[in-house]
Amino acid sequence: MSAQQDQAKVAHLLRRFGLGASEAEIDFYGKGGLTAAIDRLLNYEDTDEGFGLDPSVFANPDNGIINMRGYQLWWYLRLVTTRHPFEQKMTIFWHDHFATSAAKVDVGEAMYRHIETLRTFSTGKFGTLLTEISKDPAMLYWLDNNENIKGTAQENFAREVMELFTLGVDNGYTEKDIQEAARALTGWTFGIRRGARVVPTEKPNRNTQFQFVLARHDEGEKTVFGKTGKFDGDDVLKILLDKPETAQYITKKIWEWFVYENPSQSTIDAYSKKWTESGLDIKALVRAIVTSEEFYGPKAMRSTIKNPIDFCVSSFRSLGLGSAILSRIGAGQDDQNRRRFAGSVAIVHQKTQAMGMELLFPPDVDGWVGGQEWISTATMVERIKWADILFGAQNRGIMQLIAQNLPTVGAQPKVLVDRLLSVFDAQIPREKVQTLYSSAIENSGGTVTARNLQPTMQAVTRLIFGSPEFQFN
Repeated sequence: MSAQQDQAKVAHLLRRFGLGASEAEIDFYGKGGLTAAIDRLLNYEDTDEGFGLDPSVFANPDNGIINMRGYQLWWYLRLVTTRHPFEQKMTIFWHDHFATSAAKVDVGEAMYRHIETLRTFSTGKFGTLLTEISKDPAMLYWLDNNENIKGTAQENFAREVMELFTLGVDNGYTEKDIQEAARALTGWTFGIRRGARVVPTEKPNRNTQFQFVLARHDEGEKTVFGKTGKFDGDDVLKILLDKPETAQYITKKIWEWFVYENPSQSTIDAYSKKWTESGLDIKALVRAIVTSEEFYGPKAMRSTIKNPIDFCVSSFRSLGLGSAILSRIGAGQDDQNRRRFAGSVAIVHQKTQAMGMELLFPPDVDGWVGGQEWISTATMVERIKWADILFGAQNRGIMQLIAQNLPTVGAQPKVLVDRLLSVFDAQIPREKVQTLYSSAIENSGGTVTARNLQPTMQAVTRLIFGSPEFQFN
């Protein structure tokens, strides 16, 4: 394999299972070839994340309270700065899969703990992740299981854990299975422990924790998927994890998110079999995918439409803005400066929201639709306008950082275009690149200067971000 082919595969790996293929990341992960890149990306625990900031950086300076937006910005800041992109990418995937929204769970601390649970178990055993997130107070409240009490079973969580989290819609279960599973899940709630007592709370807060309240639990026999016993919630999850349909459903969902849509049944069967043999080890499944020839084949390369996080976060990171911001909110900065620089990621939050994907606010229990749904007249306008945010005159602080990280003053317009295409990992047909050259020449007058750098970059990047080819990961 040539060095160029190897580099293309490393970039593909980083686009799909990382947070973009910036020049710096391709250089770092690609040392030693594709196999080394896979090991570095997946074995992220071996390196320091480089992110030690607490959400308190977004606390209200007057009262110390962190509102929901503060927790959002903290996560966006982590995304643009992290050196563990695989961990964060998997956290976003599971956030979509176990879609829980702050529209109902309107307590910032509860949503923060929910996302941290997803992150902590994002690449381990699926059984552990499923159990931990099923007992998460935000999840229990989101799907009403805190109201699931002996004699008046609430079926919402039992239904979704089958339909959305394990088996898939109408895949091998009956209404009776849901009803019996709901009985098994009675007593799963949250509250605040005070000595030997559990004090239930109306909604989760910073002090709530999972509680199994025996007095609320139906201790009678239940029959779920033909098995009968005095089951509780843990038993139901174990039954679901043992069903081959679960391995197939999750394998297909991961494949469609990270590789390409509509895989063949034989493909899903082969990978779900490997995954089952690993004990449903998430990282083992990912490794099987990224070491396969199919992952780097023509059906997979540049074939999935970028979601708003991929679009904005990857381009932000490509310009070196995340690391530049992080260096400015480190030691030696006063609190006001730390908040100012940390808050600069607010534009990433605002634009992903405008493009249809706001973290902590999935639209419903199904998560984001994705695929072609990311592209509409309105969202394409927002994608083009992202260039105005990055290179617009109104954001002088960001433009100054870009100018430091992307020295191009004095360059010929074509050199500037080629640098931007490389920085943004943009694969644009040759005839369209000529249009970019013409735009750069027109806006710079033939030579890039400190005076015309900003409008030239803005004009060229608008064309890049608006091109059909750039919408694909």
